[in-house]
This record gives sequence, structure tokens and C-alpha cells, in this order.
Amino acid sequence: MPIIYSSDSENETTPRAKLFGRQRPIRSVLGGGQVADVLLWENKKVSAALSVGMTVLWLLFEVAEYNLVTLFSHISIAAMLIVFIWFTTADFFNWNHPELPTSILDKSTFQEFAFTLHERSNQALSKFMDIARGKEPALFFMAIFFLYILSVIGNYFTFLNFLYLCFVCLQTLPFLYNKYEDEVDRYAGKLIRRAKKMFKRFDSSVLNKIPRGPAKEKKTR
Repeated sequence: MPIIYSSDSENETTPRAKLFGRQRPIRSVLGGGQVADVLLWENKKVSAALSVGMTVLWLLFEVAEYNLVTLFSHISIAAMLIVFIWFTTADFFNWNHPELPTSILDKSTFQEFAFTLHERSNQALSKFMDIARGKEPALFFMAIFFLYILSVIGNYFTFLNFLYLCFVCLQTLPFLYNKYEDEVDRYAGKLIRRAKKMFKRFDSSVLNKIPRGPAKEKKTR
């Protein structure tokens, strides 16, 4: 019996699904709160400072070829000299001592980041297991293709460059997707439908034609 495939025009009349089948808005997927604010550039000062800081670190380690221990030592020495000169000058001119921060980030921020990381990791593992079990054949082959491309790209990048590339993707892709969500969902939906059609054709023309041995009948006593 021939397999009938629906056209793209027919699929356009059906409600468009969100990318990766999600039901929640992208902000909720990212965990909400301060983490989502940074990734979606709603807190522009923190997002910009984080981007500049990571870029400076990448330039120091990858371009200037700084060693981590050397860089940490130089930064510590510079910070100690600045604080020493600052307090010595204040004592000499009878100025009030400057107030130094006692913490970088508050406890709630670290707890929120850890909770979001734990939740996203569990969701990613669950999705990986669903794809690996072949529940969605199109995603299964797309995941294999993507991982193969990733392995090829990894041959041309150092580990530090790869981490920086992942950071740049985290800082740009959620923001761009949130801004152009409808366009991305529409084109991604078309690609997924075409991939499913190609798999159905491959299944009907190749996999179904592979000869299989006759099923063994159970012996009845």
C-alpha cells in the first residue's frame, strides 16, 4: 500500500509546534530569574560585563598565551598593591577608609544558578535517552549527524576555544531566538517535517525491503 505524504501547504494549516516540542516560553525554559535575565540580555549591564570579561580571559589565555597560575598571581599582586596604596593614602590624608566588598555575588544567585543547572541537566539527560531509544527517528538521525559534525569541528578547536564558542552561543542564541521566535519556529518546523518525510521514504524503500527470517512458531505441548 503506497504511503501518502501531506504537502507543506497542508501542514501550514495545522498549529505550528514550538522548537523541540516545548510548551513553555523560552524564559521559563531557561529557568527564569537572574539566569534568564542574563542569557536574554534583559539585564544588559551584567550580560555585557560577563561577555567582556569572558572575552578578555579568552584573549589572555588563547591569544596572549597566559598561564592560569601566572595570570592569577599577577591579578592578585595588582589588587593587593591597589588596596595597599588606597588605604595608605587615606591614612596619610586622614580620609575615610574606602568600603571594600565582602562578597562577589549573593548566596541566592549561586543557589538559583545551581538549581537551574541541575534542572536543565536532568531534562537534557531525559531528552537524550528518549532520542537514543528511537522514539523520534527523525531526531535520532539528526542528533547523530549533529554529533558527527561537532566531532569534526572539535578537531579544529582547542578545548578553550570550544568553551568560549559555547559561551558565545549561550549569550547570543537564546536572545536571537527570543527576538525572532516565530520565524525560527516556522523554518524549523518545515525542516523537521521534511526530515520525517525523508525518513519515511527511506524506511519504506530500504528498511522494509531488508529480508527477514520467518517467525518461529511456538511449540504447543
